[in-house]
Amino acid sequence: MESSCVSFISIRFDKSYLKTFRRGKDKDPHSFRACGGEIEAEMGRAFVYVILGGGVAAGYAALEFSRKGISPGDLCIISEESVVPYERPALSKGFLLPEAPARLPSFHTCVGANDERLTPKWYREHGIELVLGTRVRSVDVRRKTLLTATGETISYKILIVATGARALKLEEFGVKGSEAENVCYLRNVADATRLVNVMQSCVGGNAVVIGGGYIGMECAASLVINKINVTVVFPEAHCMARLFTPKIAQYYEDYYKSKGVKFVKGTVLSSFETNSEGKVTAVTLRDGTRLPADMVVVGIGIRANTSLFDDQLTLEKGGIKVNGRLQTSNSSVYAVGDVAAFPVKIFNEIRRLEHVDSARKSARHAVAAIMEPNKTGDFDYLPFFYSRVFTLSWQFYGDNVGEAVHFGDFSDKTFGAYWVYKGQITGSFLEGCSKEEYEAIAKLTRLRPMVQDLDELAKQGLEFALKNVEKQPETVPVTTEPVPSRVEIPLEKPLYAWHASAGVVVAVSIAAFAYWYGRRRRRW
Repeated sequence: MESSCVSFISIRFDKSYLKTFRRGKDKDPHSFRACGGEIEAEMGRAFVYVILGGGVAAGYAALEFSRKGISPGDLCIISEESVVPYERPALSKGFLLPEAPARLPSFHTCVGANDERLTPKWYREHGIELVLGTRVRSVDVRRKTLLTATGETISYKILIVATGARALKLEEFGVKGSEAENVCYLRNVADATRLVNVMQSCVGGNAVVIGGGYIGMECAASLVINKINVTVVFPEAHCMARLFTPKIAQYYEDYYKSKGVKFVKGTVLSSFETNSEGKVTAVTLRDGTRLPADMVVVGIGIRANTSLFDDQLTLEKGGIKVNGRLQTSNSSVYAVGDVAAFPVKIFNEIRRLEHVDSARKSARHAVAAIMEPNKTGDFDYLPFFYSRVFTLSWQFYGDNVGEAVHFGDFSDKTFGAYWVYKGQITGSFLEGCSKEEYEAIAKLTRLRPMVQDLDELAKQGLEFALKNVEKQPETVPVTTEPVPSRVEIPLEKPLYAWHASAGVVVAVSIAAFAYWYGRRRRRW
């Protein structure tokens, strides 16, 4: 019974034969429960580490575990999906292309970070158990067990929750019709495959996209490329309202319009019209607008999958609250990716971030914290978002609070913005630039410099970041001491006279202290 994949049986002992079983450093997977004269073991399997969820974060965590030297049989990944972890962003981009579309296994993790591609063979070779196509019905964090829908019990010593999030359905907003065969959502490979099949039957037809966020805008671009007429509907005043300023949004909306996309803003879906076959033929909006539709794509947000832990772990910001080591209120449970609400050190507050970059990096950090606790500090993450549509590519870092300072040529393809709050840069956005330029605004945002003249900042634009980050050291890794929360970077030349004066004050203060301390010692 040395294997971690052991089927247990119930064993009855007389009191004279009772023994004490301890779970120690030997990683013994057997979990026994004594009651009177009986010792009973639960039917199932046991592992040292279990990752619950098979999305992006699970793949990056698995790679990190393998590099930290886990033994074969120590790790198990449980996923509702029938495929091993993959790069989810591909679903709304390359997967939907009409020519040379991306298909598995080409985008399994961890190719999104230019790292190894973890195919099913890779997991087998590294002794990582995959429990795919399996739903977990309940979790008992006190007993460290999971119960699957098939009735199997899986126990663990350390659990990483990577359950991600689910797509919000229209029915949650009082609109029926999600079951129609030409109404599509996009969250997993099965959704993407269904969407492709519907698209191929609608070439030349009309598609209505509900939602102006990530999924809505990226799917709209893919539908156009597939020669489908697209109308995007959303209640906000402009697309990507949670992130874009009106000026930035206008640029992208104009670009989409040049590709034939139409926008209907300030209203929401009210109902569907269907034919005798149950297919949607038209969309009715709350403002009375009627839009013909051969297909509908719904992208109205996601909700973190926390239900298994609602009464067992501390929740916050719609997710599972964790500390800087990604550890939950139960010391044996960690949470990563979309489901984790973690401290963002640069802003000194708890946030839950719905983006692939956060999933990748939080997963790696959690594993480092588990495997090398003495070498791993708190997670020091700079919020990062990006998207690529048509020939456009933008990146955003930090937070979009405060006053937006736009720069660059909005009639061209290279422009950006800084966000300044109380005189300090808190966020930055850039479209159409090089890798070095994107890295520069990332470093600048982490430094959070103070600026005095917003007009001068707008005038210098990207050059402000390029000039000032050259003077600063490289960003420190998240596993060491954090960089200062704010760094003074003037828009003009440094005030060397002020520096000299400050030095004199410090020197005089040290001399005075030395004199006082010497007199006290003589009195002692």
